[in-house]
Amino acid sequence: MPVSFQQTLGYETILAELQADRATRRWGQALARQVEQAFCEQQDGNLARWSEAFLSLPDLPSGERQFGADAVRVDGEISAEQRARLQAALQAFHPWRKGPFDLYGVQVDTEWRSDWKWQRVAPHIDLQDRDVLDVGCGNGYYGYRMLGAGARRVIGLDPFLLYVVQAAALRHCLGPSANYVLPGSDATLPADLGTFDVVFSMGVLYHRTSPIDHLQSLARCLRPGGKLVLETLVLTGAGDAVLVPEGRYAKMRNVWFLPQVDMLQRWLARCGFDDAQVVDVNRTSAEEQRQTEWMQFESLADFLSPEDPTRTIEGHPGPVRAVVVARKR
Repeated sequence: MPVSFQQTLGYETILAELQADRATRRWGQALARQVEQAFCEQQDGNLARWSEAFLSLPDLPSGERQFGADAVRVDGEISAEQRARLQAALQAFHPWRKGPFDLYGVQVDTEWRSDWKWQRVAPHIDLQDRDVLDVGCGNGYYGYRMLGAGARRVIGLDPFLLYVVQAAALRHCLGPSANYVLPGSDATLPADLGTFDVVFSMGVLYHRTSPIDHLQSLARCLRPGGKLVLETLVLTGAGDAVLVPEGRYAKMRNVWFLPQVDMLQRWLARCGFDDAQVVDVNRTSAEEQRQTEWMQFESLADFLSPEDPTRTIEGHPGPVRAVVVARKR
């Protein structure tokens, strides 16, 4: 029988680990149900097409993996025919948002230079032997970088099944690891988890209709003293203003709240976090987020005003992202 997405993603291993631990048993049981439901063809009509592409991935030798490089990579000797099959199969999972990856010489040049964001985040968090939760993890790129920084285990959640399927394709290439990508979001997290050393939420907060609920759900996942790494869109300048776009923001329908940093720190304090440190503020550039062969839809350059690239096409302040590290009280 062909290997399934679920088998490749290592769900049997991670679900068994969670269900064997009293603190995470109920969550593990709930995740098992979520996985079964997510991989039901009635839930997503693209599954048959993705499955066909997944089964077309060539058999690959064990290679030398590098999770600490800008491009998560695996090196090994494969034929030109294998490389062509690998590239064609991976491109069937278009669009690729987070990366880059170098898989046996196939350069997956993703929309985001996620390595740039990681360079801004990594110096400010100790991941050695840490148990990590990554909410909104995408295809798992950051999870591999976290393993490269010494994390013991990374559990990623993402509600978009395409990214979970991409994670399966990546795991086929990179081999088993302690980086797990499961279908889900912060809305599916239990209220009394309290077990993770570090929780990441990068590029999620502004998509939530209630930023307070999101921050509280992240706090409940952390052990006392655990660390939150929060990266989100913000308004520049000192103050407590919050932008709530009337319609779209940078052509996105699902952007709800862009606070000034002072307000963001206030939200964190109200939600059970102390010592919130703003470690980076960076204006997103069209060099960091752009259209590529692996993401051929519109990208940042199409979302900004042609007359003033510091503003969105709707006239809002252009995307500026802050990274905040805070400690659970």
